[in-house]
Amino acid sequence: MRGWYRVIGLCAAVVALCTSWAAGPADAAPDVGRGAGSVTQAYLLGATPGAAVTLDDAAGHVAGAGRVDEFGSFLVRDLTPGSGYRFRVNGLSGNSFAVLDGVTPPSSSLFRQSLRPGLNYIRVRDGISLAAVVRLPPGKTMADGPFPTVIEYSGYQTAAPNDFLLGALGSLVKRPDPLAPAISTMFGGIVAPTAGFATVNVQMRGSGCSGGAFDLFDYPTTYDGYDVVETVARQPWVAHHKVGMVGISFSGISQISVAATRPPGLAAIAPMSITDDLYSTGFPGGIFNTGFANSWLVERQEHARPAPDGGQPYARELIRRGDRACAANQRLRLQTQNIEDLIAQNPTRTPALFDHRSPAHWASKITVPVFLSGALQDEQTGPQWTSVIDELRGNRNVWVKAVNGAHFDSADPQILGPWNEFLNIFVAQRVPRDNPALVALAPVLYEATTGTPGRPLVTSRFPAAPSVAAARAAFARDPRVQVFFGSGTDTSSIAGPGNLSAPWSAGFGAWPPASVASGTRLSLDVGGRLTSAPARPSSIAFRPDPAARPGGTLDVVGPSQLPWKALPPYHWTSVPGRSGVGFVTAPRQSDAVAVGPASLDLRLASSAPDTDLQATISEVRPDGRETYVTSGYLRASLRKVNSAATALNPTRDWTSSQPLAAGFQTVRIALNPIAHAFRSGSRIRVTITAPGGDRTSWRFATPPTGGRVVDTIALGSGGSTLVLPIVPGLRAGTPLGVCDGLRGQPCRSYARAFNGG
Repeated sequence: MRGWYRVIGLCAAVVALCTSWAAGPADAAPDVGRGAGSVTQAYLLGATPGAAVTLDDAAGHVAGAGRVDEFGSFLVRDLTPGSGYRFRVNGLSGNSFAVLDGVTPPSSSLFRQSLRPGLNYIRVRDGISLAAVVRLPPGKTMADGPFPTVIEYSGYQTAAPNDFLLGALGSLVKRPDPLAPAISTMFGGIVAPTAGFATVNVQMRGSGCSGGAFDLFDYPTTYDGYDVVETVARQPWVAHHKVGMVGISFSGISQISVAATRPPGLAAIAPMSITDDLYSTGFPGGIFNTGFANSWLVERQEHARPAPDGGQPYARELIRRGDRACAANQRLRLQTQNIEDLIAQNPTRTPALFDHRSPAHWASKITVPVFLSGALQDEQTGPQWTSVIDELRGNRNVWVKAVNGAHFDSADPQILGPWNEFLNIFVAQRVPRDNPALVALAPVLYEATTGTPGRPLVTSRFPAAPSVAAARAAFARDPRVQVFFGSGTDTSSIAGPGNLSAPWSAGFGAWPPASVASGTRLSLDVGGRLTSAPARPSSIAFRPDPAARPGGTLDVVGPSQLPWKALPPYHWTSVPGRSGVGFVTAPRQSDAVAVGPASLDLRLASSAPDTDLQATISEVRPDGRETYVTSGYLRASLRKVNSAATALNPTRDWTSSQPLAAGFQTVRIALNPIAHAFRSGSRIRVTITAPGGDRTSWRFATPPTGGRVVDTIALGSGGSTLVLPIVPGLRAGTPLGVCDGLRGQPCRSYARAFNGG
């Protein structure tokens, strides 16, 4: 296939010579190529392969240097915006251009591109073009427009042009269509069109048939989103010339930063299953996630390889069929950064690398309405997404839906119904009506993804509202934060345990609720007791060993639908020997509903200068069964908290590493957010081990210990404590249900740890 690389190189040379609008004056020698500026980046096309290249700034200082790749391309990142940049190739100076700042919007003339149903290429401000597929509601043509419109924007196989549903059916019978979009793009591919929206499925730069180099949420990708929104909003077939954004996971995360750039054509966003920070998913507790996070990064690297030898299936197929634009758009692919090298070079949270790539950095700048949903045992991006909620506090029009469960559960029927209402009100500007097609589609999608149909979908709770304003007022009566409890245990469901259905919910004005600010503190005590009345000081020692248990509760680390099933085949093992300690309360006299983050505040001494720890909260039921609730992780050398830390949330900058000193010191483990009702008669348990064994798809780069490291925890008065977000006065809405079937929460027989807890 090396011949294809020569074709791509030729396409690059032709494009470079013909697109003077992107690069400035046409006065450079052909082998010098043409330079252009991106947002904080500069790229070179059409230069002599293998030639020495430097990038000079306006003052003549070298801002980057290397060799032109075999496609005739070169790219430099992390540049100061400004004019007067030039590439020099083999000593010959090229054209002058400006590196862009992102804040200054491009000329509105850029947005006058015409888009039609099917595959399009949208030009963005730095001259790169992005593949985008326009889909109309089923059975509609352009003559039926204008249409309310939403955008789905990700680096998955998003802009594959064939039919989503036929592609999904082909995959089920083991005959995948290479031109079908990925199932992860279902909201733009099938759900939103069925809800009556035109959709534009946009491929991120550096993936699929889009141009540029993949950059994992770097500035060019964020501001590409701005340009796409403005281009789509100006189409004559777009109703109100305003668009929304939809999508789960990758295409949920992208919405946050794009919305924060405040494109005038954006009406609202509806992100699902996001993360708060790439570091918190990639390095939970400062420990590299060798499970899902690593597998996802490897897949992104593979998808960024140049087609047709690599990359995504649809790009390979379209190039094989003669799509010259897709072929030419591969010309910067060899300039993609090596993600493994970046991880190795940044084991702590380098702000310049992580800040602008993380939703929590952007969320406070969002002014459009937001419908945010997520699961509290998310096995992929993680449950720490709730940290974004407080960053949205300045935005009055925010509605959050949280539910126990796995990654896909952010789209369960009790959430998808209000999602449909939100988009109809804030994007389509129409009263949400009953939608029989969407009602019929939902159980088919749920059955295909989770093996269970979910409760019946309600597409509108107020179809008779006399006006959009009335519908909006009715929708706005939903609490700012609504938590669904016990999904999978709704006994009214005919589908049985594990079905997508929660039997009750509670609403709050903020996350965490104001009433839990100081938390409920319990002491770790002798005999494995967890108590509000600690005894005299004592201690307990254990030997954390990551090899003591299986790495996870399921044998999956990459993308998989297995954790989404009604009854996944969990293998959740107890802590053997002295590899961990447990502490448990007495049976509760009343319900305790926990909502928010939590903290395990250890007084810890270790025989090693560093130790990796995991804390897991569970409920020990009266019937002797134990239910998983949440976990937290920490590499003890990264224990330093910052000034924003609270009793419930030991926040950190993750930049300062300090070996453990001799003797006891405070080590606070941040527990992932909790939304769980501990019932009367049950006991609350915390278990402390080496990382691993309690999560579905996360794994941890914890060094092997062989049981030789000894960690000692101070107990009793003045010792270690657990701080939980117990909501005063709140009681569970239903009695204790079955243990098996609680979505995202494995169940096992309770076995005491060696210390009695």
